Amino acid sequence: MSDFDDVPGFDEDGEEIKSRTQIKKEMEALQAVGKKLTELKPSQRKEVPMSDELRNAIHLYCNNITQREARRRQMQYIGKLMRSEDIDAIQAVIDRFDTSSQAYAQALHQCEVWREKLMNGGKEAITDFVAKHPDVDIQLLRQLTRNAIKDAQQNKNTGASKKLFQLIKAQQL
Repeated sequence: MSDFDDVPGFDEDGEEIKSRTQIKKEMEALQAVGKKLTELKPSQRKEVPMSDELRNAIHLYCNNITQREARRRQMQYIGKLMRSEDIDAIQAVIDRFDTSSQAYAQALHQCEVWREKLMNGGKEAITDFVAKHPDVDIQLLRQLTRNAIKDAQQNKNTGASKKLFQLIKAQQL
């Protein structure tokens, strides 16, 4: 006799039995994550770790399906496909692009830190940034850093600091 025989909500193997309501809530949660995926820009969607089948279903939902009922059924299908995906990894990428999330705020803060490092750190900071982001345009990075430093020294605001921040943000996010 097992320890779970007398406990309601468990079968004889000790596995938890889910109610239909609980299963339905889990499916709706997966559909909600799928809905967030459909709201991402195509360039952002490319960074999400998902299967080709799910990627195609989302592409179909976003580009080809216009009728209300067809979109509802496609969203249910996307929710079904989400069952076999790594939801935590997908949610992490979605949070990175969601401007209201803590992960996005931390990423922006990191961009600000890099801008300050580049403006105050000299060549070592540029070397460190290029080491972390090898695909960055080094010449543009140096030029924007030089202009931002010059603006800060002359108490001007020509937008060089903002352009430097945008370059860093494009590399980070």
